[in-house]
Amino acid sequence: MSKITINGARLYYEETGSGPETIVFSHGLLMNGDMFRDQVNALSKRYRCIVYDHRGQARSEITRNGYDMDTLTDDAAMLIRELGAAPCHFAGLSMGGFVGMRLAIRHPQLLRSLILMDTSADPEPEQNRGPYRKLAFIGRWLGFRPVAGKLMNIMFSQSFLRDPAKAGTRERWRNHLLNLNRAGTSRAAHGVIDREGVYEQLGRVQTPTLVLVGEEDVATVPAKSERIHAAMAGSELVVVPRAGHSASIEQPEAVTRAIAGFLDKQR
Repeated sequence: MSKITINGARLYYEETGSGPETIVFSHGLLMNGDMFRDQVNALSKRYRCIVYDHRGQARSEITRNGYDMDTLTDDAAMLIRELGAAPCHFAGLSMGGFVGMRLAIRHPQLLRSLILMDTSADPEPEQNRGPYRKLAFIGRWLGFRPVAGKLMNIMFSQSFLRDPAKAGTRERWRNHLLNLNRAGTSRAAHGVIDREGVYEQLGRVQTPTLVLVGEEDVATVPAKSERIHAAMAGSELVVVPRAGHSASIEQPEAVTRAIAGFLDKQR
């Protein structure tokens, strides 16, 4: 558990395992690097695994600015360089995927492969922007308790939310949402809401890519991943049953198997 100053922000990161190749995990909005705990536990037996928290979220510094996708991509590129991780396998979920695609477009030399989970290459759909801004406003000024139920329904599948065996995991992540930092989370949310798309640039990506999506994802619906897959020649697509927007948490074994199988092909 360490912190490093990158691009004007003090970022939290954890490093586990060792090996000749490194996987860098980049989390989604509202979450933190712990959403990859199961994948790290399994993959760190063969790989050096690095997880980090984006600026303004979880255990990283809350900066006044720098929440746009360009700055977050610069953060990731500098982190990879500073930790001697290049070329790495970069695994990004949702917002982490926004960063991953930009890395592959702008800094391909830093990547060995790219794993995109529950993400989109397009701008936020117009019909989502108003409701998401409202959620961010409430979270900023009233806290996240009034919107926790709504957020859970966005972040997780109905299969996960109704599964008695997942009750402990649900409670853990609900408590996480209740304790989000108001200022940092609101700034990060607006960076996601106001992002530009990169779909038209995906054809330039030569990095081997796995595209993975939960079949019940309502935040970035499977069609978004299918669209990415179609635009990236040679990419692989995996749809994870009974998973939503947080597939690494909801169906950890299936996600780990998909990632491990993909990485085996890159050796």
